[in-house]
Amino acid sequence: MSRRFEDPLNLTRRRFLGAAGLGIGAAALAELLQVDLLGQGPDGVSASATGGLPGLPHFAPKAKRVIYMFQSGAPSQLDLFDYKPQLARAQGTDLPESIRNGQRLTAMTAGQASFPIAQSIFKFAQHGQSGAWLSELLPYTAKVADDLCFIKSMHTEQINHDPAVTFAQTGFQLSGRPSLGAWVSYGLGTVNQDLPAFVVMITGNGQSLAERQWGTGFIPSRYQGVKLRSVGDPVLYVSDPAGFDKAQRERFISDLGKLNQLEFEATNNPEIATRIAQYEMAFRMQASVPELTDLSKEAEHTFELYGPDSRKPGTYAANCLLARRLAERGVRFIQLYHRAWDHHSGLPKAIRTACAQADQPSAALVQDLKERGLLDETLVIWAGEFGRTVYSQGKLTADDYGRDHHPRAFTIWMAGGGVKPGFTLGETDDYGYNITQDPVHIHDLNATILRCLGIDHRRLTYKNQGRQFRLTDTAGRVVQKALTFEAGSGA
Repeated sequence: MSRRFEDPLNLTRRRFLGAAGLGIGAAALAELLQVDLLGQGPDGVSASATGGLPGLPHFAPKAKRVIYMFQSGAPSQLDLFDYKPQLARAQGTDLPESIRNGQRLTAMTAGQASFPIAQSIFKFAQHGQSGAWLSELLPYTAKVADDLCFIKSMHTEQINHDPAVTFAQTGFQLSGRPSLGAWVSYGLGTVNQDLPAFVVMITGNGQSLAERQWGTGFIPSRYQGVKLRSVGDPVLYVSDPAGFDKAQRERFISDLGKLNQLEFEATNNPEIATRIAQYEMAFRMQASVPELTDLSKEAEHTFELYGPDSRKPGTYAANCLLARRLAERGVRFIQLYHRAWDHHSGLPKAIRTACAQADQPSAALVQDLKERGLLDETLVIWAGEFGRTVYSQGKLTADDYGRDHHPRAFTIWMAGGGVKPGFTLGETDDYGYNITQDPVHIHDLNATILRCLGIDHRRLTYKNQGRQFRLTDTAGRVVQKALTFEAGSGA
């Protein structure tokens, strides 16, 4: 292969060696891949061989991994968690302007002549020693209430689904930023070399999800989430092509790697290093993924714990069970999306269906991790992108109503990994509309997630176009009240 010398002012060491025909052997390239191709961290520090950055974690971590059960579409906090019995007195009356206070409305309700208050038709009760209030729709979650930390004072600026999900997952409402899972994968790297550090699973038929929600933005694409599928190959192209056996594919991957190495030497393109790593990972996953997704050796009581749907590939219950198996195998960040919660009309019927799908397996995952001694080192999160309005969207009847998007106040829960069990943080007003105590912003949640993993959110950065970017942008504070440990001053 002939190569020409370039302008000396633009030469890198790697380009010089390649152009001079000195070559970089496989061992040398492997060393370079360990050092400079995985991206620049804080102050130009390079990533390590496993994809993690030197010096991370910044603190002793409480959690080794994250399982994020993202309930896409926005569950109604008023029908699940935020009990407001006083709404009975205001049922059907117009929400006072002093409460709404000029809040931006979506296109779905901006034209309504009135905003009638809709009390939840579902019964609430207190559960566990903690006395957490939960709707009758969540009987299984109620059983693990003392393991959960409820945050009833979440808020965000985004009022529409796509920017709100993007904001929750990447810290910015516009596309182009790395996702939370990508930041974690980039900062801490992988544990199991035979499985990706970041795995994504999707269920439901609600709002569509863009791949940027688990993408890498401007950091190398090797850190993006790998989506597990329920039909065909669990991961695309993990099986040998027709007419290829394993030995042939191994030789093919080896030869292809050599060609990619030559191209890398000539161009210094980090995406080529990503391509090399992805082919090698795909080859290793030929053994690890089929074993992972084979549930035949799971005990009968495990299927009973997660519910009957856990036997059906592609269901939320089956994915919750797979999440536990991924956690056992050292996967760093496990992202479940359940698209089932966008209830603008017919909410009572639709939310019953969504809870029937999500309640038992979500609670089972917490219980299963706890029984296996994994909960203390696994941070589990159950959250949507925003909440739902106290007023009805569309016609309000005695047994039917809808709810519009509500970014001002909503509820999530977390468990394990350094989070206080049996604890509720935050309060809202009598209408469940405005936060009255302990507000928690999306940036605060993400800062807290990183802190549980031993990461200072202010110090995990990536330089792009002359600026150091971070997941929490220029904001974020660790929610100390929700943690079992001292996060440190200024965190």
